[in-house]
This record gives sequence, structure tokens and C-alpha cells, in this order.
Amino acid sequence: MAKSKSYFVCNECGYRSAKWLGKCPECDSWGTLDEEVEISPRISSSKARNIVVGKSESKVYSFKEIEVENNFRYKTRLKEFDRVLGGGLVQGEVVLLTGNPGIGKSTLLLQTAEEYTSYGDVLYVLGEESPSQIKDRGERLGISSKGLYLMPETEMESIYEHIVTRKPKVVVIDSIQTLYSSNSESIPGTPTQIRECTLKIVEIAKTHNISFFIVGHITKDGKVAGPKLLEHMVDAVLNFEGEEGLYYRILRSIKNRFGSTNELGIFNMEEDGMKEVKNSSEFFLSERDEKNIGSMVVPVLEGTKVFLLEIQSLITDSPFGIPKRIVQGFDKNRIQILSALAEKLLGIPLGTKDLFVNIPGGIAIKDPAADLAAVVAMLSVARGIEVSQKVGAIGELGLRGEIRKAAFIDRRLKEMEKLGFSGVYVPEANRKDVEKKNYKLKLIYLKSLDELAERMR
Repeated sequence: MAKSKSYFVCNECGYRSAKWLGKCPECDSWGTLDEEVEISPRISSSKARNIVVGKSESKVYSFKEIEVENNFRYKTRLKEFDRVLGGGLVQGEVVLLTGNPGIGKSTLLLQTAEEYTSYGDVLYVLGEESPSQIKDRGERLGISSKGLYLMPETEMESIYEHIVTRKPKVVVIDSIQTLYSSNSESIPGTPTQIRECTLKIVEIAKTHNISFFIVGHITKDGKVAGPKLLEHMVDAVLNFEGEEGLYYRILRSIKNRFGSTNELGIFNMEEDGMKEVKNSSEFFLSERDEKNIGSMVVPVLEGTKVFLLEIQSLITDSPFGIPKRIVQGFDKNRIQILSALAEKLLGIPLGTKDLFVNIPGGIAIKDPAADLAAVVAMLSVARGIEVSQKVGAIGELGLRGEIRKAAFIDRRLKEMEKLGFSGVYVPEANRKDVEKKNYKLKLIYLKSLDELAERMR
């Protein structure tokens, strides 16, 4: 006989409760606890007496005797995609790809699946679409590879048996929320089923050296749907982003065991598929005037790549007496600090003004070296000073108004040189790092905001 146990699991965060609750105490979501039944086999006392408990010895390796193998990577013609993965897809790697519905996850993976057929067979497991739908999309993308196989199946045991028998090089699971294991009575998409199916996938990947792409849904808050354990089990987590109404897409690396995190790849969504944007800095700065008021360019470091982005600022009178801070693409709390510095040290009357800060292109800046550029944009619009589009600014600001040293200054300056910039504001603390190198840029060294105010009078 089998003994069953019932409990309730939050489908947002995976929280378990012995009884049903209207609100999850872990993530504060309402109506997300679903009942799940766990069946465990009951062993009779006679059978239990016949079980012999053995003691298996675990292997212990000497640190010096361990040989490090060079991980072989599968590469595609989409260099931006390979760079976000850390140089290509590693054998036996499990990659989770998430994003909003209709963002282009299946299109991107179908394109890369054909690329990987040069290394061997590729299996595309269909949980949401029919083979004819994928075939229609593939013909639109110009896919005609014989090594790509489609499998319309959602039962994990059948998928497991087929993969172990055929041993393809790469497997695409679209999506993990549609799979279910017959060993669990939960419905597909529940945290229990997602956990069980992902464990099976990781087991296949590591045992048979097969690489996997797993498509995952996201919640209304933009988080990966399912238990948090899902992100810990896989080797890499990639998020496919894009603003509604815009034709470009951003592929961001959130976690990567075989490469750097926070890598960004830019793609264009076209009729015949995703096209990589090779010169992303020029792409984001293509619509600027010769001189601008309230605008400044900053070289932002994301992972191993430098992006040149524009920070725009607008200051207006507050009609209701309560000043607003509308920020898009920048940390709002950081803007509050920078606006306080601008008011205290530069004399910009922001206490009764509405402040708007925008990063065109849909990329969110997290690099602290963008502080100086944001303040320059505020000072420019407050005093009506035009700033040349060939001038940039780099530097983090402290609460005393000091301009702090920026990391990887050489890579930032080389990117600005490549796009034809003529000058850049840099921290005085970086002088020793750059003064011996022959840059075509005019380097303007600043110690504090007081020196900036003197130069922009």
C-alpha cells in the first residue's frame, strides 16, 4: 500500500504549507497556493527486515592530482549569442532562457538549433506548439537542416528514454512548464513538477554530456516562474528582454557558471529571424544632434563589453508644489542622491522642480561610473549649456561631491575612441592609469563637482 500526504505549494516562490492560505507568507502573493499530493511507498515490516543497509565509500581526490579539462564549446554564427554564453555552449551545460511571451525565445532557439546541427543531431521538444507550427516558422527563417528533429511530447519519462537512446548533442525544451513526470500526481507547471523534470534534465546532461536549453516562463513581476531552486540547478540563466513596440531585443546573462554574468547581447527582430547588432554603441547613439542640452554620453561596462549610452535629463517647474522624480533606465534611489548633490553643491534648484531622467534604448544602467554623466546632464539643462555629442563623462560620485575612480577605464576610453569621440571627463584618481597611454581623446581630469561647475560656467 502507498501512503499519500497532501500539502500546499505556492506556484510563485515554492513555499510549502500544511494548510491552505490565501496569502503566501514568503512572497506575499494572493491565491497562489495549490494543493499537491505526494505518494510514498509503504514498506512492510517483513520486507523491511530483509533490507541490508550497506555502507558505500565516497571517492576522495587529491587537489594536485585532479586534471582540468578544457571545456569544448559549441559555437554559432551569432557571435553576440556565443559571447553572452561565455564563448559558446559548453558540452553538458543546462541553460535556462526566460522572457515575456512573444519576445522571440522560440525564434532565437530555433535559429541556434540549426547552427548546432554542424556538431551532431539536435532535438527540439515541443510542449506548446505543434510540429507544423515550428515547420512553418522554420521555413520563414530559412531553416533546412536534416539534423534537426522535432518531438511533440510532454511526459518526462518518454523524453528521457528517447534522449538516452538517440543521444543528440543539443536538446531544446520548450517549455519546462508544460512537462510532467508520471512519478508525481501534480499537474504540469506546479513547483513539484518543474523541480522533478529539471532534476531529470540535469541528470541526463551531466551523465551523457548532452547540452540543454530550457525555455521558462516568467511571472507578472518579471521573475522566473516556478521554485527558486530552478535557477540554482541550471548552469546558466539568460533573460530575453525588449520594450513593447521596439524591434530590438536584449539578451542578458543573469547567471553563468562558464562565463561572466551581466553580459549583454543586442539583436534586431526581423522577418527572417534575429539579427545580431555588432556595433551596439553606435546603434544606441545613432539619433543624436551635433550639440545637445541636458544630454551626456557614458561608456557603461556590462559583463565584458562596453556600451556607449546617452543619459537624458529634463527639469521643469512643479505645478503642484510636490516635485516628482520620473526615472527610466536608471536607479531611482541613485537619482535621488545625485539630485541632492546637484542642489547642494552646484546650486541647481531642484527642491521645487520636477526631474525626468531617461536612458534611450531600453537598457537599464547599473554601473556607478554613470553618476558623473547624469549630473552633467542635469547641470546642462539647468544652465542651458549645450554639450557636444563628441564629449563623454566617466566617474562615480561620493556624498562629499568627490569624483571617485572608475574601473576598467582603459576599455571605456578605447570604445569612445573607436566611435570618434574627441573628449571625455575622467576622475583625477585615474590619471596614473591612463597618462602613459597615447589616446586620441582629450582627457579632462576632475577631482570634484566644484571643478565641474567651474568648467561649465
